[in-house]
Amino acid sequence: MEVNEYNACVQEWADALFRFACKCTGQASDAHDVVQNCFEVLWQKRKEVPGVKAKAFLFQVAYNKSIDNYRRKEKVSYSEIPEQIYTPINPDLKKILDRALAQLDEQARALVLLKDYEGYSYEEIGQITGLSAAQVKVYLHRARKILKEYLVSVENII
Repeated sequence: MEVNEYNACVQEWADALFRFACKCTGQASDAHDVVQNCFEVLWQKRKEVPGVKAKAFLFQVAYNKSIDNYRRKEKVSYSEIPEQIYTPINPDLKKILDRALAQLDEQARALVLLKDYEGYSYEEIGQITGLSAAQVKVYLHRARKILKEYLVSVENII
């Protein structure tokens, strides 16, 4: 990968990578760090990563960095309230959806975000997460089932 291809990757994938990292980490500041780390790793491995594989490589690194960030934060407890990423149009709906996503484990949440929020194919998600396309389908089905059960329960009816 040449410098111009690297710059094109930054231009093309930075926003989608940030959205994905934001949803995975829950905070914009952490997402900025994850995205920065992703592009740093891509730069370091630019000779090994062809331009056509850069997208999958970046999202795989973001996925792994988000999990690392989650594990690191799990060991540290904060007394502050986390910053709000954005103000939703319907704050109650956002709270319900965030609580529903919180019911999922880290892997399931990442799969749902990649498929339903970012629109990646099963094969692309498999490349990013290191799973087969069949495993992605199965895990997504299970995650969506958990989300459905949570969202249709009487306490959470929208």
